Amino acid sequence: MKRAVVTGATGMLAIALTNLLVKEGYDVIAVIRPGSSRAGNVPVSENVTVVELDMDEISSLPEVLSASGIDEAELFFHFAWDGTHGDSRNDMDIQIKNVRYSVEAVRAAAKIGCKAFMGAGSQAEYGRVKDGIKLSGDTPCFPENGYGIGKLAAGQMTRVEAKKFGMKHVWVRILSTYGAYDGMHTMVMSGIKTMLEGKKASYTKGEQMWDYLYCKDAARAFFLALTKGVDGKVYPVGSGKVRPLKEYIEAIRDEAGPSLDIGFGEVEYYPGQVMYLCADISELTKDTGFEPEYSFEEGIKETVDWYRKEYLK
Repeated sequence: MKRAVVTGATGMLAIALTNLLVKEGYDVIAVIRPGSSRAGNVPVSENVTVVELDMDEISSLPEVLSASGIDEAELFFHFAWDGTHGDSRNDMDIQIKNVRYSVEAVRAAAKIGCKAFMGAGSQAEYGRVKDGIKLSGDTPCFPENGYGIGKLAAGQMTRVEAKKFGMKHVWVRILSTYGAYDGMHTMVMSGIKTMLEGKKASYTKGEQMWDYLYCKDAARAFFLALTKGVDGKVYPVGSGKVRPLKEYIEAIRDEAGPSLDIGFGEVEYYPGQVMYLCADISELTKDTGFEPEYSFEEGIKETVDWYRKEYLK
């Protein structure tokens, strides 16, 4: 039986990936924080085993699995990461721990016989890039906060560590994603919530040119990157296309509250506002065949339908 480990398994992207792995015939070890309030988000399936384990104990994963009669796995997807929002992004103690836990995750993966390890990086690794520049695996990185610095260090250190064990290593740098189980602080989900409540949502002028990818497409990108991608490569993950942010917001409105007005220009751009954000997925496509299957409108329809069922019962 094919088996994969997914850490940080209560998050949107990990949930989408878990669902995909099950469809692909994998048993999934879903590693979550003990007592997580989001434990119920993990897909319920006879092919999914939930393991409660803090990241500071990730090195004990092989022993925990062995005690449950699980001795090996093939793939390891590492999403777990603390300090992803607000002031915690610049909490250096948290970010340093994240790097150490990532390296320890590689060692745990090696002990259970994994042949390949994927780490989840971020667009924050790049820092600010000139408008019009697509982000590739070779784009120079100059992160401007502890979160981005930590992700960049984790990507590089886990690559070196994986090589020691002869383990394939792939690092993905994730741009803007959306979908079911997304955090309520995001532009997409906060907009859906506000509009489904019949309220007017306020935004900037929406002139930013951004790249959004639906979580199900992102999950396919991760799976293909690790199973078909090239060892040692960094793959930005996005749609590879940009649209004005205003168009994305209007698409959300058209699905969630067609009659609502939108307060474009009621919010000022914040200092250092990123006005252009796009992934160069040419290498990912060449190496793995990945192409997004969902339009933003299709993904938003599914996301709004999910929100209605989950919160407007």
